This record gives sequence, structure tokens and C-alpha cells, in this order.
Amino acid sequence: METPETLTRYADADVEKAARCLKAMSHPLRLKILCVLGSRAISVQEIVEQVGTSQSNISQHLAILREKAILGYKKEANRVYYYIDDPRMLQLIKMMRDIFCTQQ
Repeated sequence: METPETLTRYADADVEKAARCLKAMSHPLRLKILCVLGSRAISVQEIVEQVGTSQSNISQHLAILREKAILGYKKEANRVYYYIDDPRMLQLIKMMRDIFCTQQ
């Protein structure tokens, strides 16, 4: 069990980053995008097809996840591929997928 002394050792910057990431991830559509991505790099079109909403809506949410340093991207020809850019986030997403994201 953690004591109050242990909790004060966490850097404020780390706690703030975690809070920003969790807030960004808390939107249902963004969480669905992250569940679809998992450990793969997926094109925007594939995300649109799997998530089931418009490309402009997906793009807005991808921009938020990029801004919070949750996602990275790479361009190949005329396609943009997104992936989870932080191994810690990948671990968190995997745990959340295992718990909350069921296959249909």
C-alpha cells in the first residue's frame, strides 16, 4: 500500500501528463479509435471504416490524440497512418482493451 510520502515522490509533470492523456482518452469515440489501433499503424480510411463515423469527425479526434502525444503518424504516398506513439500508453490501452473493448 502506498503511503502519503510515496505519493509525493511522483513528479508533478508526470501526473499532469497522465491527467491530460486520460482526459483525452475519456471520450467514447477516441477510446474506440484507440481500441481499434492497438499496436498497429492504421490508415485514416481504415479507422473510419472500423469506427463507423465520418472522416472529418475521425480527423478531429485524431488531432486531439496527436496533440496530447498519444498518437504518432506517418505519411506514405497519399495515406496517413496513425499509431500509439508511447509504449506506456500502448500498455495502458492494451489493459483497457482487455477489460473494456470486446470484439463484436
